[in-house]
Amino acid sequence: MKNTYSIIFYFLILSTIFSQEAFDGYTLFTPGGGGGGNNITTYLKDNNYNNIQTWSHNNGAASMPYLIPGAEPGWENTFLLYPYRVNNPTMENGGVGGGVQCLTWNNELIWSHVISNEDYQHHHDIEPLPNGNVLMIAWEHKTASEAYAAGRQNITNPSIGIWSTAIFEVQPNGNGGADVVWEWHLWDHLIQDVDPNGANYGVVADHPELFDINNGTAGSSGGPGGSNGDWIHINTISYNPHFDQIVISSRFLDEIYVIDHSTTTEESASHSGGNYNKGGDFLYRWGNPQNYNRGTNADKILDDQHSINWIPENFPGEGNFILFNNGENEAIEFVPPVDEDGNYFIEEGEPYGPENYIWNSPYVSTQMQGGAFRLPNGNTLVTDCDSADLKEYSENGTMVWSYSQSGSNANIARAQKYATDYFDNINNIFLGDVNNDGLLNVLDIVGLLNIVLNSGSPVPEGDVNQDGIYNILDIVALVNLVLGS
Repeated sequence: MKNTYSIIFYFLILSTIFSQEAFDGYTLFTPGGGGGGNNITTYLKDNNYNNIQTWSHNNGAASMPYLIPGAEPGWENTFLLYPYRVNNPTMENGGVGGGVQCLTWNNELIWSHVISNEDYQHHHDIEPLPNGNVLMIAWEHKTASEAYAAGRQNITNPSIGIWSTAIFEVQPNGNGGADVVWEWHLWDHLIQDVDPNGANYGVVADHPELFDINNGTAGSSGGPGGSNGDWIHINTISYNPHFDQIVISSRFLDEIYVIDHSTTTEESASHSGGNYNKGGDFLYRWGNPQNYNRGTNADKILDDQHSINWIPENFPGEGNFILFNNGENEAIEFVPPVDEDGNYFIEEGEPYGPENYIWNSPYVSTQMQGGAFRLPNGNTLVTDCDSADLKEYSENGTMVWSYSQSGSNANIARAQKYATDYFDNINNIFLGDVNNDGLLNVLDIVGLLNIVLNSGSPVPEGDVNQDGIYNILDIVALVNLVLGS
């Protein structure tokens, strides 16, 4: 009996230590694959697996959902953004979506937007922005003729062509829908070194800011222009409010790309303009330098990766990147070569650094999707999509919390964990609404101009680009918002 008490005592001690090390938060996720059905549920659970809230859906998830703050503090005033698979997508492949819905805490639909037609098909991820808008990644269809004219040499299935990549920023319009207010297209930033008489000709190694249209030899669809035309397979999008930058992840090219979000739509189609005066060209790329002829396969670090995101400010590792590297069965964190203004460094003739990562999780294997997110206490939440397992690791690799979803066809694309008081003291700032009248117009521009000229009192709504200062860049950003560009 004494031994039995000892075992129970030690078990209680270990359980207490286990729970103390886990981050005290609510975990948000949607299990199950894409497709229809009326039994799809999004869960928000505490560390003891109790449901804090659930949302029901008639369409399967394209990736993971997001919580965003409402006009008043408190969980009951938050909204759920849910990327979902439409019933008849125009392009069939893993992660296909088509739409996004904004739902209240009580599962009431506020607005929705669909990108699913002959030219574009939303897929995988979305990203909420501080101004209330949402970024959506989409396949962009190009015929074989268009691809050949742009410098592509080989297409596996010319009758289908290939699907490139586009990003759309949509803004809720108050009528139950949303309007596109900004966009970026990879097709505007190509290079090729095969045909001197063709379009986009140049020396690939001299232009790491451009994408070699003849890249692409791997992927479940059989490579570029494979059986279904999927070519690059972007699977994640994330936003950095401090730098006003976007990062996306290409599974088939084993590489991540950073672009400037401060551009207008017209500038994003060019090679100049924006905060970094590079238009929509890549500001940074990492993971597979042979894609721009500055390395070999031995220099490749990423393999089928997902879930690229910046570690938020005031989190351990803030400003670093973290992702799930599927081919290597681990989550990794790495430090980009960037200065305090968001400029990335690269040596002439050399690839972008770093040469390696600074942290990796224990072995976690999943063939599809998967995720990694840093938590405020330094732990990292890792998602094993295939097995529908969530695992929270401490900095030294100890698993301090876990959850497994049971049932048929159980998988979890990615999951995030929010602090239990995350929304308690958050007030939703309507960026640009300097006079707090609920509208964006010339009066806000005048008010912001007064703030910048030091004749008006600063208000949080005036820091439109969220860089912590008030200057001409905020005025330019506000003018673009007012003009809807």
